[in-house]
Amino acid sequence: MLCWLVLLLLPLLPLLLLLLPAVALHRCLGASLARLASLQQQVAWGALGWAATWQRYRLEQSTRHAARSQHQALARCLRGARRAPGGSTDMSTFRNLLPLTKPSQAPEEQNGGQEQLPASSQYPQEAALQATVLGVAALGQAHPATMSPGATARVTPASPWPCPLPWLGPILGQAGPPGAEDPRALLLAALRSPGLRALEARTATELLDVFSGLEAAGQELVEAIAAGDPGAPLPGRAAEVRAALERGPRGLALQLWPQLQVVVTLDAGGQAEAAAALRALWCHGLAFFSPAYAASGGLLALNLWPDQPQGIYLLPPGIPFVELLPAKHGALEDDSRTLLLAEAQQGEEYELVLTTHASLTRCLPALPPSPGPAGSAHPYCCPSRCRLGDVIQVVGAHNQCPVVRLGQALSVRGEVTSERLFSQALGRAVVQWPGAKLLDHCCVESSILDSSEGSALHYEVFLELRGLRNLSEENRNKLDLCLQDASPHYKFLRFRGSVGPSHVHLVARGAFSALRAALAARLSSSAPPAMPRVLRHRQLAQLLQRRLLS
Repeated sequence: MLCWLVLLLLPLLPLLLLLLPAVALHRCLGASLARLASLQQQVAWGALGWAATWQRYRLEQSTRHAARSQHQALARCLRGARRAPGGSTDMSTFRNLLPLTKPSQAPEEQNGGQEQLPASSQYPQEAALQATVLGVAALGQAHPATMSPGATARVTPASPWPCPLPWLGPILGQAGPPGAEDPRALLLAALRSPGLRALEARTATELLDVFSGLEAAGQELVEAIAAGDPGAPLPGRAAEVRAALERGPRGLALQLWPQLQVVVTLDAGGQAEAAAALRALWCHGLAFFSPAYAASGGLLALNLWPDQPQGIYLLPPGIPFVELLPAKHGALEDDSRTLLLAEAQQGEEYELVLTTHASLTRCLPALPPSPGPAGSAHPYCCPSRCRLGDVIQVVGAHNQCPVVRLGQALSVRGEVTSERLFSQALGRAVVQWPGAKLLDHCCVESSILDSSEGSALHYEVFLELRGLRNLSEENRNKLDLCLQDASPHYKFLRFRGSVGPSHVHLVARGAFSALRAALAARLSSSAPPAMPRVLRHRQLAQLLQRRLLS
C-alpha cells in the first residue's frame, strides 16, 4: 500500500510548489496573481486526473475479481480471530468462528444503566482516498462550473469528502476562509459570495440545521454582511440576502445563490427525510451528490454517478468485509444464508452484515482478550460480524459487484420493514395532514420506554413537522393504516394482536438537532453519526420525550 501511495503523491510535487505563498511565487514566476491562480488550477486538475485514473484502475481490478478480493478479506478477518483451524478460509468456518450478532435492544440495562454506543472508527485511509478522488472527478465531469475559483463554499466545520486533502482547495475553488471551523464564519463567507455553484455540508441533517438557523438569525447575519470585513462593507449584498429571506424558505438557496447547481453532503444513513425536506423547501430545484455511503463500520460504498437524482452506490470488496443477508417475506433469513457481493441478485433486498476490527467490535466470548501493549485500551480485540440494520436494494451491477440504493430497517417483532417502505407509508400519511411538511422522524419500540402498560408492543413514532403543531387522533391513526397498507407482514401482526397501533408524537423544533448532538458526543471520532430511524437507547428516546409538543 505504501508503494502506490508514494506513486500517487509524486505527481503532486509540482502542485505543492504552486501552493507556496502567492507573493513569493509572484516574484519567482513574474506572473500576475490571476494567471498564477489559473496555472495552479490547471496543475491541480492534472494531478487529480492522474490520481483518478489510478484509482479507477484499482477499482476495476477489485470489482472484476470481487469473489477473490472478498476471500482475501475473509482470510484477514479469520487471521484476526486467531482460531481458524489449519488456516481454513471457507465461509462455514467464518460463520462458526464469528457468529452473527444483532444490535442490542436495551444496552443500558446490560451495562449498569450506562449507555454504551459503539465507537465509530476513522475511515481507512485507502478507501477514503479512493472515494474522495473518484468523487471529485465525477462531480467535476457532471458539473464543471463548480470547479472554477470561488465557486464552492462549505457551511459546516466538517467536510463531506471522506479524505479532505489540502490540494483539493484549488480544485474545488473553495470560497471563504481556509480551515475555518466556526459555523457562523463559514455561513457568512458563503452568504458574502453570490456566485457559488456548489454548497457543501458534512451531512444533509447538518445542512438542514444550517438553513433552520439561517432563518432564525437572518437579521443578525444581514447586519454582519452589511458591516463586512474591515474596510469592505457589502450593503448591496446584504440587501439581496434580506430580500431572499423575506421571500420564504422555498427555493431559498437559489434565491441566495442564483448560479448554484449542486449540494454536496455525505450520506451517513438516516438522511432521507432531511434530504427530502431540503429538496422540497430550501434547496428546491438543486441536484444533490454524496461521494460515498458511510456507516459506523467505515465507508461501505462509492457514488460514481452524480447525475442520478436518487443516489446509487457501488459496493466494492475489501475492508470492512461485507456480507448480504436476504430479506424475504418481511423476515430475515438465518445466518447460513448470507451471500458474498458477487452473489447478489438484481431487484432483491438485503441487510448489510459487517465484519471489522475497529468498530462494532466485541471480543469472542470463548476467547479472552490477549494482553496488549501497555496503555492500550482495547488490546487485540477480535472482529465481530454485526447486522447494521441497513437494507439495500440491488438496482444493477458493476463488473462482479452490486450497484445499490441504501436505507435502514425497522423491526419490533422479527419483521423487517425497510426504511424505504416505512418512509413511503409515512409520506402517504403526511400528505393527509393539511399544511404539514415532514422534517425528521424516528421510531422506538414501546418496551424501551416502558410505555406498553400491559398492551401489545407498538411503535412510538416521533415526528418533527413544519406547519403543524398538533394532530387529531383520526390523523394520528392514518400512519398506522398506511403502514398496514404498505406492509402485509405488519398488517398480519396487527391483525393477530402481536403489535399494537403506532403512537404518533410531535416534537418541538430543534429536538432532532439535540438528538444528533447527543449522538455525536458519544462517538470517539470525527465520523458523522448516522441518524437512526430506530432508537434502541432509552436515554436518547427520553431526550425526544422531553421535547414533545403533543
